[in-house]
Amino acid sequence: MSAGEGSVPEATDDRPVILFVGTSLTAALGLDPSEGYPARIQEKLDAAGLRYRVVNAGVSGETSAGALRRMDWLLRQEVAVLVLETGANDGLRGQDPGATRANIQAIFDRARQQEPPPNLVLVAMEALPNYGEDYRESFRAIYPELAEANDAVLVPFFLEGVAGNPELNQPDGIHPTAEGHERVAENVWKALEPLLTE
Repeated sequence: MSAGEGSVPEATDDRPVILFVGTSLTAALGLDPSEGYPARIQEKLDAAGLRYRVVNAGVSGETSAGALRRMDWLLRQEVAVLVLETGANDGLRGQDPGATRANIQAIFDRARQQEPPPNLVLVAMEALPNYGEDYRESFRAIYPELAEANDAVLVPFFLEGVAGNPELNQPDGIHPTAEGHERVAENVWKALEPLLTE
């Protein structure tokens, strides 16, 4: 028997990566990760015959500053598409929208250092009303402005059709159920699919 004969080489997954960076909403808090929207996106990719591999880098409780701190590590792998869902925890804590804006811009700047740079998808979030309408408007403006400035595809509201619906949210009223994540996956897929089939 010659050297190596009979041994099975390790399979490597060479599919281009779609990297989902986000909070507990991406991490699928309270559910099995297979029920979260990134896993649902993988199902859609597979069903459509699109050769991409989803990497879920969601972290519960993370702020935009935390996401920025992780980018060097996350981008050690080559990424074809970066889907960024961040800022919800910034808004919950009443953090300065200007700081959130700067962190998201810095994440995009870091991603563009990759060669070739990934396509960018930015998931818009909303601030709760308890900090006042001026804060909500300042927070809301971050996402369309940064998407336009960075040639990123905007998901106008990540929780469209889910937020405020008790049937689609866990008892905390914040985190979607498995069915809610299916709806979120539809919202994200509308923005993502055209990038993969151009």
